Amino acid sequence: MRKRKQAGRQSNARRQAVAVLISVLDQGRSLASAKTAVQTLPEQRERSFAMELANGVLRWRFKLDAVLAQLLNKPLRKKDHDLHYLLMIALYELMELATPDYAVVNEAVAETKQLGKPWAAGLVNGVLRAFIRDRETLLSVDEEVARFSHPQWLLDCLKQDWPDDWQRIVAANNQRPPMWLRVNSEKISRDAYAAMLEQQGIQYTLHPHAVSALLLASPMPVQDLPGFDNGLVSVQDAGAQLAAQLLSPHSGDRVLDLCAAPGGKTCHLLELEPAIEMVAVELEAERMHMLEQNLERLGLSARLITADASNAKSWWDGTAFDRILVDAPCSASGVIRRHPDIKSLRMLSDLDALAQIQQQILQQAWLMLKSGGELLYVTCSVLRQENEHQVEQLLLSNSDASECPINEDWGTPCQFGRQLLPGEEQADGFFYAKLAKAG
Repeated sequence: MRKRKQAGRQSNARRQAVAVLISVLDQGRSLASAKTAVQTLPEQRERSFAMELANGVLRWRFKLDAVLAQLLNKPLRKKDHDLHYLLMIALYELMELATPDYAVVNEAVAETKQLGKPWAAGLVNGVLRAFIRDRETLLSVDEEVARFSHPQWLLDCLKQDWPDDWQRIVAANNQRPPMWLRVNSEKISRDAYAAMLEQQGIQYTLHPHAVSALLLASPMPVQDLPGFDNGLVSVQDAGAQLAAQLLSPHSGDRVLDLCAAPGGKTCHLLELEPAIEMVAVELEAERMHMLEQNLERLGLSARLITADASNAKSWWDGTAFDRILVDAPCSASGVIRRHPDIKSLRMLSDLDALAQIQQQILQQAWLMLKSGGELLYVTCSVLRQENEHQVEQLLLSNSDASECPINEDWGTPCQFGRQLLPGEEQADGFFYAKLAKAG
């Protein structure tokens, strides 16, 4: 009876994973918004399994599609995309998870009935058994897109921008993301929080450069983290944590965070220097609500403005800022391991539009910066069009702008700014450039 109940739970998780994939791949929704379907599952274990399946398929989608194309006599019809995604889920389990082969086949076949397509049971059974018989040959695909499981346009961009590092970037993108914590230094020291983890037998390592960062040996639900509800700690990648350190505001500074939600960097700035006047601007009201919740949990306060960062006239009161963080919207090509849907949703044609928005926000931010002030430009991208080129354009168009070199022991120095590539010191990929306004 216990085995049947366990199988039923897994089947429910697979069904919800199919729903997530339909939302992302057919409807173009982000994984973050599509995963709400998983919340209907009653147990945390089911929800985690469903998201493991959805994330895994999106991570290896291009390889899975290539394998499936070899196994099907002809592509499934559009109305049968649910079957296509069910097969991808099963192939992912056979490739990457420890589920026994027979269990994967049995569960996938049983799921065809739950999808209202019992006629497909034989098809699913045959495809999966054929893969099990000949998996080594089927997985040894030569096509670059399938082998690296990245869209061709992105591979081309990475080769151009990072000719010596692109394969390392791609390999990092295909890894599961680690779980980094940011200790709230306003409430507790990192060493004291580390001691709390040790008392509960939770293994961790310290980041050598991000002063508030702890890496958990194994990810865990946030509600199980000691002191999470009391604001002692947050979940934030180590690469993202470096931004607040680099901006380094002083007591009494008026600080602006543009494109601020969900608020990790806003909160970190306040944790490192509570005596600042913090203003955070975010375009989307729903995302601003997330920032509000984070501030409340951490016991922090800031002035929040829901507005367009690229149009300062619509909201700015004319009082200049000592420090500005521009956390620009971008391709997110540096955080693919954390958001594998980016591989499927982002297109080459998006880059020019994003670059235009980035420059608009930068120029508006420069107008709001005090003479003698500093601006930090940050993206979670590894593409030079969004990074160095944007900084160069700002410098060329503003005679009062100069670069402040980022002389650190991490990352790669660029013509302008510094790049942390995905996977370096187990962090995500981020670009940083610091600029000063003549006083």
